[in-house]
Amino acid sequence: MIELDYAFGQAPWEVLLSSRKEGDTLQAGNLLAILEGESAETAEEAFQAVEDRGVLLDVSGLPKYQSGSRTGERLAREAHLAKVGFVPRDLEPEDPLRIYLEELSAVPAAGDENRLAREASAGDENARARLLNLGLTRVVELAREYAGYGVLMLDLIQEGNLGLWQGIQAYQGGDYATLRDRGIRCAMAKAVTLQAKSGGVGEKLRKAMQDYREADRALLKELGRNPTVAEIAGKLNMTLEEGEAVSNMLADAIMMEKQAAPREQPEEEQNESVEDTAYFRMRERVAELLSQLSGEDARLLTLRFGLEKGEPLSPEATAARLGLSTREVLDREAKALSLLRNGEK
Repeated sequence: MIELDYAFGQAPWEVLLSSRKEGDTLQAGNLLAILEGESAETAEEAFQAVEDRGVLLDVSGLPKYQSGSRTGERLAREAHLAKVGFVPRDLEPEDPLRIYLEELSAVPAAGDENRLAREASAGDENARARLLNLGLTRVVELAREYAGYGVLMLDLIQEGNLGLWQGIQAYQGGDYATLRDRGIRCAMAKAVTLQAKSGGVGEKLRKAMQDYREADRALLKELGRNPTVAEIAGKLNMTLEEGEAVSNMLADAIMMEKQAAPREQPEEEQNESVEDTAYFRMRERVAELLSQLSGEDARLLTLRFGLEKGEPLSPEATAARLGLSTREVLDREAKALSLLRNGEK
């Protein structure tokens, strides 16, 4: 079971951010799970730190629209239109989003952004205004990435426009297009994450990670091998996309647990709390028996069971590491484990 309560100097969200640098991504779901129950002041401090560090929140693991409400139906429609490409005629004539898109199409979109960015950084207000106009279409393009995640498209665009303007004002050199897009994405990702927080998504994701880890261990004991993400998702009645999102968040949480562990704690004591499970007992037993296998099969199981003091790799990651197909990894893993089981009799 994944526990997210620690006793150490830094706050949990600070530990989560400690290994991130400018341009890195952070699972929004993990941040929400950690901030669940925290004060509004603490949450704002965490979000500000994310922004100051230049880290982008990855909202892909957050739940999308809920059907059964007018807002949910609108979000679902916007997500569909974003996938196929937004054009004004897809919306009703009086729809505010259509009106905005039609007005935007009349805004001049030609100009040398790099030159304007340099002029804007030198204090040219006219250049800043022209940069803003040139970036409005890009905001709409990027807003499609966040469609359906709880925030209506027009609100996403408004947040993106604000991020664009703040980026223009703060620009002091560098690749303008990269910095522009990062500012826009950061603003929209923050809006989506805050909306999810207000809906209690943090506690739901915390529970999802707990259920995922328990299902992982149960299937490992049942199958005699590491289950795939698809198998775990199936056991939990999740879609594969949801399962992959929870798996990624759990990997971040496990890494954070390791970073949070007191350094002076003896290794034996750190292991006491985890070695008494079927999962780790099986890993230990496999390590003892690897000498019966060929070098390549032993390497395969070492990667799959995380025997080199690391986390177990998925079949897909193991396949990439060994230059095999995923099917070859699963087949060879099953045969190797069968050989080990027969050798014990």
